[in-house]
Amino acid sequence: MPRKIPWWAGGILMSLLFFFTFSEWGAGRPIGASTGMAYLSEVLFGLDADSHEYTALIETSGAWEGVMLIGVFFGGLFMSLFVTKTFHISFIPTLWKARKNSSVPSRMVWSFIAGFLLVFGARLAGGCNAGHILSGGSQTAVSGMIFTVVALGTGMITGRFFYKRKGSCS
Repeated sequence: MPRKIPWWAGGILMSLLFFFTFSEWGAGRPIGASTGMAYLSEVLFGLDADSHEYTALIETSGAWEGVMLIGVFFGGLFMSLFVTKTFHISFIPTLWKARKNSSVPSRMVWSFIAGFLLVFGARLAGGCNAGHILSGGSQTAVSGMIFTVVALGTGMITGRFFYKRKGSCS
């Protein structure tokens, strides 16, 4: 198996996988991560649907998304260990180290702040970013496409300002 495939071939393969897995014409299952995490926490803490309203709401979709999240983790681990052989643990990405600093606490604080803002904003909108981008896009929902353009655009602008070179004006 090749260790790398061209980006365009990966994009086409991922698009076909998403289309047949999550679209209305495929398996017809929505994709999301936050509901799966809520479902896993309900399983861990033993919350039942009779006494917790939200548990009853996400019982079916949360179970599917929880299995998907576990599969994503082990699939990625398998690929990095045995196929690409690129597995390593890193607390500070190379770009962060080059443009910001080598402090692990600094990286953790900024990661928490950014993650919190993303989750908070997504929940204000009534969903999660994966659901809006991946599920909405595969179902050709206009709201998903608008969210994707806005999220990617603001991510690129924020990244440009946040990761500017030290001592650079641009």
